[in-house]
Amino acid sequence: MANSLDDVVSGALRVLDQYGLEFCSMRRVAGELGVQPSALYHHVPDKQTLLALMADRIVADVEVGADPQKAALALREAMMAVRDGADVVATASAFRLGDSRIENELAAITSPDVARTLLLYVFGHTQATQMHRQAAQVGIVAEDPDLDASFARGLALILR
Repeated sequence: MANSLDDVVSGALRVLDQYGLEFCSMRRVAGELGVQPSALYHHVPDKQTLLALMADRIVADVEVGADPQKAALALREAMMAVRDGADVVATASAFRLGDSRIENELAAITSPDVARTLLLYVFGHTQATQMHRQAAQVGIVAEDPDLDASFARGLALILR
Protein backbone atom coordinates (compact mmCIF):
# COMPACT_ATOMS: atom_id res chain seq x y z
CA MET A 1 0.00 0.00 0.00
CA ALA A 2 1.39 3.40 -0.99
CA ASN A 3 1.85 6.16 1.55
CA SER A 4 0.01 9.46 1.18
CA LEU A 5 1.43 12.93 1.79
CA ASP A 6 -0.36 12.87 5.14
CA ASP A 7 1.44 9.61 6.00
CA VAL A 8 4.79 11.18 5.11
CA VAL A 9 4.18 14.23 7.30
CA SER A 10 2.91 12.04 10.16
CA GLY A 11 5.96 9.79 9.83
CA ALA A 12 8.27 12.79 9.83
CA LEU A 13 6.64 14.10 13.02
CA ARG A 14 7.07 10.70 14.68
CA VAL A 15 10.77 10.73 13.75
CA LEU A 16 11.06 14.31 15.03
CA ASP A 17 9.46 13.33 18.32
CA GLN A 18 11.73 10.33 18.75
CA TYR A 19 15.08 11.71 17.51
CA GLY A 20 14.80 15.51 17.41
CA LEU A 21 15.26 17.84 14.47
CA GLU A 22 18.99 17.23 14.17
CA PHE A 23 18.41 13.57 13.33
CA CYS A 24 15.17 13.94 11.37
CA SER A 25 16.46 12.95 7.94
CA MET A 26 14.64 11.88 4.81
CA ARG A 27 16.33 8.48 5.17
CA ARG A 28 15.04 8.09 8.73
CA VAL A 29 11.52 9.18 7.72
CA ALA A 30 11.58 6.64 4.90
CA GLY A 31 12.65 3.97 7.37
CA GLU A 32 9.78 4.94 9.67
CA LEU A 33 7.39 4.39 6.75
CA GLY A 34 9.08 1.20 5.56
CA VAL A 35 9.99 2.61 2.15
CA GLN A 36 13.10 3.66 0.25
CA PRO A 37 14.03 7.36 0.59
CA SER A 38 13.28 7.91 -3.09
CA ALA A 39 9.62 7.05 -2.40
CA LEU A 40 9.28 10.24 -0.32
CA TYR A 41 10.11 12.38 -3.32
CA HIS A 42 6.83 11.34 -4.93
CA HIS A 43 5.18 13.49 -2.23
CA VAL A 44 7.72 16.23 -1.43
CA PRO A 45 10.47 17.64 -3.64
CA ASP A 46 12.93 18.17 -0.78
CA LYS A 47 13.45 18.23 2.97
CA GLN A 48 12.63 21.94 3.17
CA THR A 49 9.17 21.30 1.81
CA LEU A 50 8.68 18.49 4.30
CA LEU A 51 9.84 20.80 7.09
CA ALA A 52 7.26 23.39 6.01
CA LEU A 53 4.51 20.77 6.01
CA MET A 54 5.58 19.62 9.47
CA ALA A 55 5.48 23.22 10.72
CA ASP A 56 2.05 23.73 9.22
CA ARG A 57 0.80 20.57 10.95
CA ILE A 58 2.28 21.63 14.31
CA VAL A 59 0.42 24.97 14.25
CA ALA A 60 -2.69 23.85 12.35
CA ASP A 61 -5.02 24.14 15.35
CA VAL A 62 -3.76 27.53 16.53
CA GLU A 63 -6.54 30.10 16.29
CA VAL A 64 -5.59 33.76 16.28
CA GLY A 65 -9.01 35.32 16.81
CA ALA A 66 -9.04 38.87 18.16
CA ASP A 67 -6.61 38.44 21.06
CA PRO A 68 -2.88 38.43 20.18
CA GLN A 69 -1.91 37.33 23.70
CA LYS A 70 -4.20 34.30 23.54
CA ALA A 71 -2.86 33.50 20.06
CA ALA A 72 0.75 33.70 21.28
CA LEU A 73 -0.01 31.38 24.18
CA ALA A 74 -1.75 28.90 21.86
CA LEU A 75 1.18 29.01 19.43
CA ARG A 76 3.66 28.36 22.24
CA GLU A 77 1.55 25.48 23.53
CA ALA A 78 1.33 23.91 20.06
CA MET A 79 5.08 24.10 19.57
CA MET A 80 5.83 22.85 23.11
CA ALA A 81 3.68 19.76 22.43
CA VAL A 82 6.19 18.49 19.85
CA ARG A 83 9.86 17.81 20.51
CA ASP A 84 11.82 20.59 18.77
CA GLY A 85 8.49 21.98 17.58
CA ALA A 86 9.69 25.56 17.99
CA ASP A 87 12.82 24.83 15.93
CA VAL A 88 10.72 23.39 13.12
CA VAL A 89 8.20 26.24 13.07
CA ALA A 90 10.84 28.97 13.50
CA THR A 91 12.97 27.53 10.70
CA ALA A 92 10.03 27.30 8.33
CA SER A 93 9.04 30.86 9.19
CA ALA A 94 12.58 32.24 8.80
CA PHE A 95 12.88 30.66 5.36
CA ARG A 96 9.32 31.73 4.51
CA LEU A 97 8.30 28.13 3.89
CA GLY A 98 4.76 26.92 4.28
CA ASP A 99 1.71 28.68 5.63
CA SER A 100 2.02 32.23 6.97
CA ARG A 101 -1.58 32.27 8.16
CA ILE A 102 -0.76 33.02 11.79
CA GLU A 103 1.51 35.94 10.93
CA ASN A 104 -1.08 37.36 8.51
CA GLU A 105 -3.91 37.05 11.02
CA LEU A 106 -1.81 38.63 13.79
CA ALA A 107 -0.87 41.49 11.44
CA ALA A 108 -4.55 42.07 10.72
CA ILE A 109 -5.35 42.59 14.42
CA THR A 110 -2.13 44.44 15.34
CA SER A 111 0.30 45.53 12.63
CA PRO A 112 2.86 43.73 10.46
CA ASP A 113 5.70 44.87 12.74
CA VAL A 114 3.96 43.82 15.94
CA ALA A 115 3.01 40.47 14.41
CA ARG A 116 6.58 39.72 13.31
CA THR A 117 8.05 40.87 16.64
CA LEU A 118 5.55 38.78 18.54
CA LEU A 119 6.26 35.68 16.46
CA LEU A 120 10.02 36.08 16.81
CA TYR A 121 9.63 36.39 20.57
CA VAL A 122 7.35 33.33 20.80
CA PHE A 123 9.69 31.27 18.60
CA GLY A 124 12.83 32.30 20.47
CA HIS A 125 11.50 31.88 23.97
CA THR A 126 9.88 28.57 23.11
CA GLN A 127 13.07 27.27 21.48
CA ALA A 128 15.07 28.24 24.56
CA THR A 129 12.48 26.67 26.85
CA GLN A 130 12.44 23.41 24.91
CA MET A 131 16.24 23.26 24.84
CA HIS A 132 16.46 23.98 28.55
CA ARG A 133 13.83 21.39 29.48
CA GLN A 134 15.48 18.73 27.32
CA ALA A 135 18.82 19.45 29.01
CA ALA A 136 17.18 19.34 32.44
CA GLN A 137 15.58 15.96 31.66
CA VAL A 138 19.00 14.41 31.14
CA GLY A 139 20.58 16.18 34.11
CA ILE A 140 22.77 18.70 32.26
CA VAL A 141 21.14 21.70 33.97
CA ALA A 142 18.73 22.24 36.82
CA GLU A 143 15.09 22.84 35.88
CA ASP A 144 14.26 26.55 35.67
CA PRO A 145 10.85 27.06 37.33
CA ASP A 146 10.54 30.60 35.91
CA LEU A 147 10.34 29.76 32.19
CA ASP A 148 6.57 29.96 31.85
CA ALA A 149 6.30 33.10 33.97
CA SER A 150 9.14 34.80 32.10
CA PHE A 151 7.36 34.06 28.83
CA ALA A 152 4.20 35.72 30.15
CA ARG A 153 6.17 38.77 31.36
CA GLY A 154 7.89 39.21 28.00
CA LEU A 155 4.59 38.81 26.17
CA ALA A 156 3.06 41.53 28.31
CA LEU A 157 5.95 43.88 27.50
CA ILE A 158 5.52 43.38 23.76
CA LEU A 159 1.75 43.81 23.82
CA ARG A 160 1.64 46.93 26.00
